[in-house]
Amino acid sequence: MATEDTNSSSKHENIISKSDLFRSGPPAVYQLRPKKENIGSLRRMTLGERNVNKINKTILLVGETGTGKSTLVNALVNYAMGVKWEDDVWFQIVEDEKERLEQESQTSDVMVYQIFGFEGETLPYSLTIIDTPGYGDTRGIEHDDIISQRLLDLFRSGELHEINAVGLVLKANVYHLSDRMRYIFDSVVSLFGKDMEKNIVALITHSDGLIPENVLKALDAAKVKCARNEKNQPVYFLFDNCQDTERTQGYKTVLETAWETSMRGMNEFTYFLEKSGPQNVKTTVDVLKTRIKLTACIQNLKERVEFTEQKQRENQQTQEALKKHEEEMKRNEEFTVEVDEIYKEKERIKRKGLLFKGAVCCTVCEENCHYPGCTVSWYPEHCQVMKDGRCTSCTRKCPVSDHVKEKWIYVTKTRKVQKTLQDVKEKYERGKAGCEETTSLLETLEKQMEKLQKEKDQMLEESFKHVVRLDQIALNVDSLSTHVHLDFLIEKMKEKGDAEKVQKLEEMKSREDEGTRAGLRYMSGYSV
Repeated sequence: MATEDTNSSSKHENIISKSDLFRSGPPAVYQLRPKKENIGSLRRMTLGERNVNKINKTILLVGETGTGKSTLVNALVNYAMGVKWEDDVWFQIVEDEKERLEQESQTSDVMVYQIFGFEGETLPYSLTIIDTPGYGDTRGIEHDDIISQRLLDLFRSGELHEINAVGLVLKANVYHLSDRMRYIFDSVVSLFGKDMEKNIVALITHSDGLIPENVLKALDAAKVKCARNEKNQPVYFLFDNCQDTERTQGYKTVLETAWETSMRGMNEFTYFLEKSGPQNVKTTVDVLKTRIKLTACIQNLKERVEFTEQKQRENQQTQEALKKHEEEMKRNEEFTVEVDEIYKEKERIKRKGLLFKGAVCCTVCEENCHYPGCTVSWYPEHCQVMKDGRCTSCTRKCPVSDHVKEKWIYVTKTRKVQKTLQDVKEKYERGKAGCEETTSLLETLEKQMEKLQKEKDQMLEESFKHVVRLDQIALNVDSLSTHVHLDFLIEKMKEKGDAEKVQKLEEMKSREDEGTRAGLRYMSGYSV
């Protein structure tokens, strides 16, 4: 247990007695000892006891690694606790890097900090801070999907009902948003419905207190959806990141000025929290669940269309071979033909090092109902594509019991095979006896081709409806999750000759701005 530093204010004596001295200072830095627990796949750290009669405000922080989110979390905690410059004391709730790395293999990257019992120090309410460290880091797209899924787990757990602000954390020296940063912001904004835009703000770290002209231009250039002030600028708040820096005699005045910058930013940000209306997470849950289902359905439909096209090619080869050997068949002579036979095979997922990897597959339809993207659910019944005990993705909409969650997927393959006339007869419907048998078999193949084409057209129609729906529900209208499917659908609709739908899809694609293209570039960098 730490002993109180002689320069520390006595008003913090109680919390100091429950902390560990990290550095003697000044300021004396203490590591808080919050209550640690897991909420499903999330990790929660709670300081104090909640009074249900007091208001709680919730902040979600997101940004690249290295932007100063951990320091910002600590600054919010100290502000809530009423720590001032003259107290010569600083508290840390975020674990140091070494301890976090040790926890990484066991816990989610999403941290929930709850600060209770300090209402009235500087804030009339308690704070819940959700931190998403690692979003957009080098572990790739699937890791980011884990974070999104775990945020969904938190939102629908019943413990969190509202979000008061989404803080996009950026350094003050940013001149443009990198592909990765644009991807991060797109991913986060895409979690929410259109009503969240007025609650998204820029939290600018490492600031000297001056207007961050370059950051504001970068946000405008990237067309980031966020709250706007009366000048139509992104709403922002400034913070310096050196409040825990040791106060040597020569730098004391500079550090005090930096402290004042952060205090001013905190005052303005908390005023924003007090005045802005919260957004119910129910809308976010609905948006994210719908997005997951629709994206999975579109991916499944793409695979089914491609499988159908391969089956069409196999049938066409068989037709051509039968016509070529029509005379031999009439004489009942034996002959063989070579065709590309289509079949499905289980293939192990190659990605490594990510938690809960795997796919939800239907063993009856032999389809991948949710892949990629099913990164959190342990069992098929927990997967988002399931509704009322049945799958919303596979062809027959089979019950959950027909599905598995494994580390393999179904892959369509072709193989060269030699077939006799008898093989063809056994595969397709038998016709009449004698010389009419040939005509009947060819007619049967023709009907099979017509049936496959009809099924393909129906799947394209379903895919089109899903893409339009997905385009409508999110705050980010031009979302990456929509655009990754557009080229495929445009090509297939052109083949079908549906000019009206081609025009609609091309209009959607024409809205791609540089931010969307940047996100697509980032995604392709992590493609398998």
